Amino acid sequence: MATEYERKRLENIRRNDEKMAALNVHAKAALLSAATKRPRNLYEKKNTKPAIIRQSQRTRGLNPESGGLPDGFSVNPKRTHNATLPRKSSAPMPFDVAYEGEDSLTQFVDTLLGIARGPLLVKVCEDDNEAPMLSTRSSNVVVNREEPDSPRDHVNKVEFDLESLSLEPHNVARVVPGRILVAKFLPCENVNMIAAGDKLGSVGFWNLDKEEDDGIYQFTPHTNVVSSLVFQQNSFSRVISSSYDGLIRLVDVEKLVFDLVCSRDEAIYSLSQRPNDEQNLYFGEGEGMFNIWDLRAGKSFFHWKLHKYRINTIDFNPQNPHVMATSSEDRTAYLWDLRCMGANKPITLTTVHHGRAVHSAYFSPSGLSLATTSRDNYVGILSGRNFENPSMIYHKNSTNRCSSNFRGVWGWDDSYIFIGNLSKGIDVINPKLKRTVMSLQSPLMKAIPCRIHCHPLNVGMLAGSTAGGQVYVWTTK
Repeated sequence: MATEYERKRLENIRRNDEKMAALNVHAKAALLSAATKRPRNLYEKKNTKPAIIRQSQRTRGLNPESGGLPDGFSVNPKRTHNATLPRKSSAPMPFDVAYEGEDSLTQFVDTLLGIARGPLLVKVCEDDNEAPMLSTRSSNVVVNREEPDSPRDHVNKVEFDLESLSLEPHNVARVVPGRILVAKFLPCENVNMIAAGDKLGSVGFWNLDKEEDDGIYQFTPHTNVVSSLVFQQNSFSRVISSSYDGLIRLVDVEKLVFDLVCSRDEAIYSLSQRPNDEQNLYFGEGEGMFNIWDLRAGKSFFHWKLHKYRINTIDFNPQNPHVMATSSEDRTAYLWDLRCMGANKPITLTTVHHGRAVHSAYFSPSGLSLATTSRDNYVGILSGRNFENPSMIYHKNSTNRCSSNFRGVWGWDDSYIFIGNLSKGIDVINPKLKRTVMSLQSPLMKAIPCRIHCHPLNVGMLAGSTAGGQVYVWTTK
């Protein structure tokens, strides 16, 4: 039985709780406590070794799986990317902050800084009006010069045996943790390095020539999808990346920083540079907007709405850099002449129509043809003196179960287009025959290669990249 003192104590407690509830004191105290906590540093390194309790099948009394990765399969052992991304920051990002690996960056930096700075292509033609020929090292490659019907029809034909292409176990690696949206070889003949950007904001560099370890260096300079990578034409130690986070960053190996080039409110879906024009960037943002960004002034001096929906790719004719091609989600690809794009609405030179979104539009090495890739299961070809001859080549690019966005790319001349297929291989399309002539297949290919890139200088070396962050590099035997 409660005493009089106990009854009064309980009554006081009840009365005080009612007053506290009426004044909302507890909620205000929680808000005050949260406001006084130290704000999170955007550049603070994430925990590299999360506490995870692992139990193998053997410790659980189960038979271990007999399968596994193929012998020699190189997997990046770097830490798993944290799916929770920080909000974007417009400040420069030092290498030690963006770096996700544990190995030293000294060799990576020394490799890029040690590359002699020079043009992308080795010009071996005597006539300044002729197209630059590719420098080759493979014994399976022969460069023939076709007789032109006119000065513009000059084509350097690179002949090599497609059957000689092979995929070796040491040329397979996981370069980034997420789906790869862009993968490009370093445009240098003496160093075989590829850069890849994924949907998590990571940019990975893979040095295929490195033997001491896996040669993979992974950074996270963005907080969203990396849409494009551009190597500076006269300085390979400087790489430009664009992202859905609205930022364009410059990888400056000399300064060891991911510097800020541009910050936009809209997502940046595509980025390119015109040949022999390192002072301007050309990018697509938001719903069909196209911008020309002056790197020296640090601002946009031209912008137009070229498409109804977002621009997926921007490409320039290698022989006539004034001519530009854009592809879009609005089911079209356009050709433009930059000399005719004034303050008013630009006028298109040619339009390619597809039944669904167009994921790419790329000029051939000679500049005489354009290839477009769409989800409508067709690869389009524009040819002719004024790109007046359109044709469509059937290629299975999508299904109801697979939403992979393929992009067909030209090889080392106008003879072939390489494009991934739904059977985890790479199809080779002959634009003259208007059909697939062969498919590159290997048991090492474990996923669909949606992004393909051919080495710009080493003929017979091409890479396919996948949604799992893997890169597969094919070479000649």
